[in-house]
This record gives sequence, C-alpha cells and structure tokens, in this order.
Amino acid sequence: MSVVVDENLVRKLIAAQFPGWAGRAIERWPSGGTVNAMFRLGDDLVVRLPLSKSGAKDVALEQKWLPRIAPRLPTPIPEVIGAGVPADGYPWPWSVYRWLPGENPRPEALGSPVPLAEDLAEFVLAMRRVPPVPAPAIAHRGGPLATLDAETRSAIESLRTIPEENVDCDAVLALWEEASRIPAWEDPPVWLHADLMPGNLLVDGGRLSAVIDFGCLGVGDPACDLFPAWNLLPADARGVFRDAVGVDDATWSRGRGRTLSQALIALPYYRTTNEAMAGNARHVIRAVLEEVGWA
Repeated sequence: MSVVVDENLVRKLIAAQFPGWAGRAIERWPSGGTVNAMFRLGDDLVVRLPLSKSGAKDVALEQKWLPRIAPRLPTPIPEVIGAGVPADGYPWPWSVYRWLPGENPRPEALGSPVPLAEDLAEFVLAMRRVPPVPAPAIAHRGGPLATLDAETRSAIESLRTIPEENVDCDAVLALWEEASRIPAWEDPPVWLHADLMPGNLLVDGGRLSAVIDFGCLGVGDPACDLFPAWNLLPADARGVFRDAVGVDDATWSRGRGRTLSQALIALPYYRTTNEAMAGNARHVIRAVLEEVGWA
C-alpha cells in the first residue's frame, strides 16, 4: 500500500484526534531512518508515523512498554503522550511523543567519546537490570548468530560485485565464520534496545541525552546492545565501554559479529539510497577489521 505521509496528512490527523494541538506549527523532521516519518508539532512535541505495515507493530510495542521501563533507566527515552488511530486514508496506528532535545552523534565528530562511552554503558546495564517479566523475545536480533548466517553470506557475495566499495570480502567472511563458531548465549535473556545505532542516540554537550526508537525492543542475547562499540566509539572509548559493561570474551565477540553482520547487510542495500546508513556501515566494517588487526 502506498501512503503519502506529509504535513497535510499530519495536520488532518491532529485536528481530528487531538484538537487541543490543532493550529500548532507542523514541520517534517529530517531523519536517516527508513521505518517512520517524523514531524515536529510545535516546540515540544513530535509526531511519528510508520511508513509501512511492517513498522506499524512498533507503535503498539512502544506504547505498551516504554512507560514501564522508563522509570528504571538513567537516560531519557520517548514519552508517548498521544496514541493516534488510523484515519483520513492513513491505515496504521501512530504516536505523539514529547520532543527530546539533542543531535545524533557522528563517529568522526564526538566531543567527549570516553564520557559518552560511560553513558552508553550505564544505559545498557540499566536495560539489563529491568526485570525480565513476560516480554517480547527478539528472535532475529537477540537470538543465535546462526539466524543471521544466510543473509550475511549473501550480503558478502553482493559486495564482491561492488569493487568500488573496496571491502575485503575474504577477511569479513573469515571473521563472520569465526564469530559463528562462538557458543550461543545460554543464560536467561535480558532486556535490549536492540538497535543502538547513532541515529537512535541523542547527545548534548558530548554526553548522551536520550535514546530513541525502541521499535526493536525485547529480550535476548546481551551482545545485541554492544553495537555502539563499533558503530560509534573510537578504540580508546570502546575499551572504556567494554570494561564498564563487563562482558566476557564470547559475548564481546558475538557483539562484534552482530554489528559486522548488520553493516554488511546494510551497505549493499542502502549504498545508493541512504547515505547515513551506508556511511555508518562502512565505518563499522573498518572499525571491526582494525580491532582484530585485519585492516
């Protein structure tokens, strides 16, 4: 289904369902994300609308769980203050959130990478401490690495046909196979954000000011929330992050393998359509190979 999501649609949805906010300025907010469209609603609110049916399930997930986990976290997360319903030709549920200030961090322009690493570790550890009451399991992201094997290998073969990307495909394949031999996580699952990409983090003054987009929220292997070690932090801050989260060698290696897999899959998919996603994928591949001394 093709749906035009623009300021006019948002204006109609707000006027009909939240008339107290009608008349506020509406401005589309630029984002490198691919699942939702975001619109500023005045100075202190933001409207988030899924762009496809596959993203619509995230709305209910956030509306149910964010209020339950927010009090247990040291970092602000989105606060749902309006639950919208399908209307005016728009077919999915949607949400209004309180606006969270800050900007997305960029690996090449971190003001305080070590304190940021400490902030990220504090958030990850707090997520793990949330009681694992009956909660959604993340089979794809939080399950065994084997669930990513076919897609990762296919992506590597795709990259072999794109020489201009200059990816050492033999090296990343060997590293992926090494990660795949690591025993799977067998302890109880823990709560995960499961998508700690730079685009889902906000910083202010170099420090973590908020974590957003919990559409992948659930429980699983803690290695899944180690992504920032390679998609954002430089080597020295990466070490601080690892020490702070206190993971063993196997969990660290699974986390590195997961992050590499995500980057390998993203690069051929987004390289001509989403520079933010493709650029971060290139950064991850370089960071992983440098860490293991294969760059």
